[in-house]
Amino acid sequence: MVKGEVLNAYWMENKRLIMITLFIWAIVSYGATVIAGSLNNILILGFPLGYYMGAQGSLIVFVILNIIYSSKMNQIDKKYELHEED
Repeated sequence: MVKGEVLNAYWMENKRLIMITLFIWAIVSYGATVIAGSLNNILILGFPLGYYMGAQGSLIVFVILNIIYSSKMNQIDKKYELHEED
């Protein structure tokens, strides 16, 4: 591939990963608030499940999402030989 084609393919794959990550983030952020009312009937450690999902569950998902994103970006960088030298 020509250098411009490589960068274009790299950017397209990068944008795809960003869109998937943002979609998951939006579902977790806004989806939990939509269903929080029905989850509040279940208690975990004395707290309603809706509160627990917002306070703890979403944070755990966001940390995992960041780890997965970072790992996938490293794989994409190596695939297109744009990674930093160790």
